[in-house]
Amino acid sequence: MPSKRGRKPLKGKRQPSLKQRLTDPTTVWEKLSVRWYNGTIKEILAFSGASLWHTPGEPPLSIRWVVVRDPKGEFEDTPILCTDLAATTQQIIEWFVPRWNIEVTFEELRAHLGVETQRQWSNRAIARTTPCLFGLFSLITLMALGIVKHGRLPVSQSAWYAKEQGTFSDVIAFVRLQLWAARYCVDSLSQPQSTKLQPDIINQLLDTLSEAA
Repeated sequence: MPSKRGRKPLKGKRQPSLKQRLTDPTTVWEKLSVRWYNGTIKEILAFSGASLWHTPGEPPLSIRWVVVRDPKGEFEDTPILCTDLAATTQQIIEWFVPRWNIEVTFEELRAHLGVETQRQWSNRAIARTTPCLFGLFSLITLMALGIVKHGRLPVSQSAWYAKEQGTFSDVIAFVRLQLWAARYCVDSLSQPQSTKLQPDIINQLLDTLSEAA
């Protein structure tokens, strides 16, 4: 009944969806110049607003949403959500752009160093090993930079997948090869001992094993 007193509503009238706002002729698009991928500056269009994100059984969450459009049509209209209501449209977009590097880092850590696959029995053990694996990731990367210096990191190629830039798999294989070569391919004797394997064969084996290990 209208006169009945009850709990104050946690959410109001349903707002138009982002898809509906895209086709709304009254939507005002803002022109922005934002820091984009590969350190470039890109001209984009965007509009934003604030809403309550409601999930049944959970209290509503205040969010700020942004929809990004490429005037050249190189990518589809992209919605971005942020819980910082004080952030500007440009800040939210520029926070979103580097997320690909973060996602790739976690994927490489999981694939090559075993992050999230540890088989410890306690949370404390996981809390200790995970930072160590992140540190190992940084150490391997810094070792590769120190060895390469002004040179170019060897990038592994295949017939079905061509890469323009090196990935962590190339970095870890390169560092592994340098460590093995320093251990097994260095002879300090004034008269090196004869061996059945020629140096070029050993180098080829180490190169192959460094990528397969």
